[in-house]
Order: sequence, then C-alpha cells, then structure tokens
Amino acid sequence: MLNDRLLVALEGDPAERRSTAGIVIPATAAMGKRLAWADVVAVGQQVRQVEVGDRVLFDPDDRAEVELAGSTYLLLREKDVHGVAEPRGTGEGTGLYL
Repeated sequence: MLNDRLLVALEGDPAERRSTAGIVIPATAAMGKRLAWADVVAVGQQVRQVEVGDRVLFDPDDRAEVELAGSTYLLLREKDVHGVAEPRGTGEGTGLYL
C-alpha cells in the first residue's frame, strides 16, 4: 500500500442486513445514508491512526473495489475513515474512538 491508503475487507454480505429481532432486510429496502464497517487488511506507510486488524467505520459510497487472489477488497484513504471500533493498548476506554 502506498501513502495514506487502506485496504479493507467488508464484514458480511453488504446486500442484506438483519434487524435486532433477526428479520432479514433486503438491499432494495429504502433507507437513508448508512455507514459500513470493515476490517483493515493493509495500510500505507503514511497512515498514522489505523493499524492492520482494526475495525473501521466508513462511507461505502466513497470506495474503490479491487480483487486480489479471488477476494474483493476496498481501497480507502485514511481521511475517509469516520471511526475505529477497537482501541489498542490496555483495553481501557469506550470501545470506539472517532
């Protein structure tokens, strides 16, 4: 990876979601703009706040897809990340930092 780029793998199937009660919501259901979670697979040398293995929150409309070894990944810039779910270190904190 070069500069401030991140290579991420999406969690689950982005086409459909489940409600908290377990009801499947199809991709065709109308709803507002929604952010997505992904796991960081690789980072560029100028990335400062995200590490490989972090879970990041981003806007799925601002993405570029790439296929490597039969798997589909997304290419993002560090500035496009809205939040990181798991803090590093001792485990103290809220579990989410923006």
